[in-house]
Amino acid sequence: MINVVCVHTAMALVEPLTKIFGEYLPEVNVNHIADSTLIKEVIANDSVTPAVRRRLLSYYLTAADSGADVIFNTCSSVGDIADLGNSIAPIPVFRIDYPMALEAVTKYDKIGVISTLPTTLAPTRRLLENEAVKAGRTVTLVDGLADGAFAAGQSGDGETHDRLIAEAAQRIASEVDMFVLAQGSMARMEQRLSELTGKPVLSSPVSGVKGLRKFLKL
Repeated sequence: MINVVCVHTAMALVEPLTKIFGEYLPEVNVNHIADSTLIKEVIANDSVTPAVRRRLLSYYLTAADSGADVIFNTCSSVGDIADLGNSIAPIPVFRIDYPMALEAVTKYDKIGVISTLPTTLAPTRRLLENEAVKAGRTVTLVDGLADGAFAAGQSGDGETHDRLIAEAAQRIASEVDMFVLAQGSMARMEQRLSELTGKPVLSSPVSGVKGLRKFLKL
């Protein structure tokens, strides 16, 4: 059986991804490495610090040492480190947001990038831009930062979290063809945003697992 280790910078996606793997990729054995101090340090410094980079790379190597066949990186804020991990770890590091980005740049010209953290916007934009270049496409990216939504979600105020995301999307809806949700924790807003704006919306958890299934040729 193929062994997958999901590496998380927070706890939010551990349980949901376990269920998603069970539904869409039951042929693999899934384990998790989660360190919520990582995203806290990224937020506090408004960037991925050298210490975060070292710890993440260490977790990738730990996953490989544990017998993993592939690492599933679940945090878009550290997506650049996942790319670096591919050149350092002895096994592949697969980004949860890669399939979403590929679909977005392949099908759409004007993409709204919705995020609850400013630290997630830049790496998500880089991923979209890089995949567009690979696909021979020219895309326009429009940022939609739902400022305060992450803090609201962390404090348990789901209503405010969702409202701020909806407002961010509606502010830029007239400028874009579709939206990508930069963080996996925002996936629950996919259908609601589509209904509110009349635009397609993509999120990463389910598409990421489906993309990993294709990568593994299962």
